[in-house]
Amino acid sequence: MKSHEQEHPCPLCGDANSYSFFVDKFRHYRRCSSCDLVFVPPMYWLSTKAEKAIYDLHENSAEDPGYRCFLSRLSTPLLEKLEPGQTGLDFGCGPGPTLPAMLAEHGLLVDLYDPIYYIEPAVFSKTYDFICATEVFEHLREPDKEISSLFRMLKPGGWMGIMTKLVIDQAAFSQWHYIRDLTHICFYSRSTFTYLARRFHAEIDFIGPDVILMHKP
Repeated sequence: MKSHEQEHPCPLCGDANSYSFFVDKFRHYRRCSSCDLVFVPPMYWLSTKAEKAIYDLHENSAEDPGYRCFLSRLSTPLLEKLEPGQTGLDFGCGPGPTLPAMLAEHGLLVDLYDPIYYIEPAVFSKTYDFICATEVFEHLREPDKEISSLFRMLKPGGWMGIMTKLVIDQAAFSQWHYIRDLTHICFYSRSTFTYLARRFHAEIDFIGPDVILMHKP
C-alpha cells in the first residue's frame, strides 16, 4: 500500500515523491521532490464551467494601456530576438488577445489558441518561430503533456516566452496573492524552469521576477 506521501505524483515530471508544502482553508498544495513544482491535487480543481466564469470576469483589452504595459515586459525582450515575418503562437490567449496585436505591430504573424475561447486544433500540427504563454502555465492541468507539446511545435532556434509568477519559499507562498486565484493549480520556481531547460536542452533567461525566455537549440 502506498504511503500518503506517494499518492500525488508530480504532474510535470511524474515523480511519485511529493510532500505537503502548504495548506489553506481552500486547498492543499504539494511540492515535487525532483522538479520543485508546487501543485494542487485534482480533488481541489474547479470545474471547467466554474473556471470559465472566473475568466469571463477578466477585462483585458488591446486598447488598455495598462495591460499593454504589463505584456510589454515579455514582448520587449522577445522582440529583440525575432525578425519581421516570423510566425508564432499565443497559447492560452484568452478572450481578448492583446499580445498578438502588439506583436503584429512589429510585423510578426501570430496564431491564436485557447482551450475555452479559441479552440483551433490545427495549431498543433504546425511549427513556430516563437510561442508565447502569458499567465497560462499556472492553469495547466497536464503540464507534462502540454509543455512537451509546445516544445515539439517550436522550430529549432525558436523562442518560448512565458509569464508566470515564481515560488520563492514557503513563508512567501503562505502570504501570496497568486494562490488566492482558485484557477491557479501549478506554481513554478526558478529551479522548476531550470529542470525544464535541462529536459528540453534549452537555454533559459529569467527576465525580471515573472518573465522567462527559453531558446530551443
